[in-house]
Amino acid sequence: MNHTSHRINSNGVFAGWNLTIVALLSAFVLAGSAGAATRQRGGIDNAAVSRLRALFASEWQRDLRDDPKFATDQGDSRYNDLWQDLSLAAIAARQRANSEVLNKLHAIARIALPPDEQLNYDLFEREYRNRVRVAAFKPELYQINHQGGIQTLSETAETLPFQTVKDYDDWNARLGKIGTLIDQHIELLRVAAREHRTQPRVIMQRVAPQLDAQIVTSAEDSPFFEPLKRMPSSFSAAERERIAQTARRTIADSVVPGYQRLRKVFVDEYLPATRESVGINDTPNGAEFYRERIAFHTTSATLTADQIHDIGLAEVARIRAEMAAVIQQVGFTGSYADFLQQLRTDPKFYYKTPQELLDAYAVIAKRIDPNLPKLFRVLPRIPYGVRPIPRTSAPNTTTAYYQPPASDGTRPGYFYVNLYKPEVRPKYEMEVLTSHEAVPGHHLQIALALELTALPEFRRNAGYTAFVEGWALYSERLGSELGLYTDPYSKFGQLTYDMWRACRLVVDTGMHAKGWTRQQAVDFMQTNTAKTATDINNEIDRYISWPGQALAYKIGQLKILTLRQAAEQQLGARFDIREFHNAVLSNGAIPLDLLETNVRHWVTSVAAHKSTADRSTAVTRQ
Repeated sequence: MNHTSHRINSNGVFAGWNLTIVALLSAFVLAGSAGAATRQRGGIDNAAVSRLRALFASEWQRDLRDDPKFATDQGDSRYNDLWQDLSLAAIAARQRANSEVLNKLHAIARIALPPDEQLNYDLFEREYRNRVRVAAFKPELYQINHQGGIQTLSETAETLPFQTVKDYDDWNARLGKIGTLIDQHIELLRVAAREHRTQPRVIMQRVAPQLDAQIVTSAEDSPFFEPLKRMPSSFSAAERERIAQTARRTIADSVVPGYQRLRKVFVDEYLPATRESVGINDTPNGAEFYRERIAFHTTSATLTADQIHDIGLAEVARIRAEMAAVIQQVGFTGSYADFLQQLRTDPKFYYKTPQELLDAYAVIAKRIDPNLPKLFRVLPRIPYGVRPIPRTSAPNTTTAYYQPPASDGTRPGYFYVNLYKPEVRPKYEMEVLTSHEAVPGHHLQIALALELTALPEFRRNAGYTAFVEGWALYSERLGSELGLYTDPYSKFGQLTYDMWRACRLVVDTGMHAKGWTRQQAVDFMQTNTAKTATDINNEIDRYISWPGQALAYKIGQLKILTLRQAAEQQLGARFDIREFHNAVLSNGAIPLDLLETNVRHWVTSVAAHKSTADRSTAVTRQ
């Protein structure tokens, strides 16, 4: 999932905090002993539980109020006429409020809570500790990049219903406030330039054409006007004309002038101040920031950049051997580089039109669906669909991404596919990409988490990157068990995607910790994967703009695979893949150390049940 909308905090950073495995396991021991002690004193302190749940609820509501776009993504329409306040004063106030949340949390006696609420307490604390800690690195200054930001704000329409007159009036009201939001971004760009906390020039040069797409002569050519072209026929002619006329006037008087101001500042002031280097370590406190991002995205407080780099190199070597076997299987006699070149250039591996590509993705998705019960005991009720990536971002973004459903299930999830230049979107990667972004990957995991209604909202919407992306990469392996990859080229596509994520460990740490240039990263990816040049350049630029996020995929996948292998070895014939997957997914997205604890507990309980059954059988025979 390259561009998802998991629970993101008000600074645009995935929420969470990382504890060491030892500390977390100690917390579980304390939870158990504290629970026992509380029960001996006469039971759980219900008042403490109520205070904790009230804090969860109030902070969830604050987040929705604070970030109206996030509320929109959740299916909450109360703030659909607003944008988030990104003034420097509002950012500072937000940070003070996050610190105060920790004070409120610590005023609640953790020892008086039952074990499940102690876990909620710990995970909530992780989130807010992270918010407080990451604020020191001023992430709000980096939020505009070539993949998205204020210049692609029109894509907000993708998650809006546009069914009632109020929906359209809210949209027009939002358009009228874009000028203020743009001016706030201008101030952030100026602070970033002044403090040398900019994105690299090589990726920010992509943004000016995106801004140009918003500066239109006719309001009806604006991406913001697109929803107005499909108003329901149930609206009266007068209503349709009123709504459309308001949009035309607002786009002409507010939206376009705002983007003209932004473009001038971006080109004249910000772009010249951007850095030539690509690594985040070349910014103030950048090396420390990257260490924090590694810990955050991998949910490991101990992994270093050097260790991750070495893991990546080892995985590249392992996958390369599997690829060689497939090349031999298809009877190709040239070199590895020659085989990759054939895959990139042979027209038989590509569709000619965007519609053909979109239709083929939909067919693959629906071919997977009926096979899911083979591997899963519980399936989500919330459906998903397949959509093209909007034209405003398609040329500069990745091959696909997933948009989660609304929390209340009123909007389905969507697997977004890039139809820009179908001639560079190979057929052999479509099955593996669908299994990652849709099912059994992101949609299955995220929709199931949203349906865990007994959990507080912040846990149902948790976005621990190593879990979420690790599960999706693990899901790519499941394709073979779901009837995919029967064609050797599709199998090579699966290996290419596995290799791609292994290469990420190498190039991300290479650029952000080891002084690699962008070209070194491109060359490494070009040498080891069958990805096309367009994909490789977009991917490398993504890693440049989003330090550390790309590390989570392989780290999470390897953890899940290790846990599965250990469970299969320990349980033997009693291993049930459907129950294993249930053990992994039944608590929503969680840190990897907690996942390991949960899976080991499941294995122990299954083994204990077997031992009990064996003893019962022995007694019966006697």
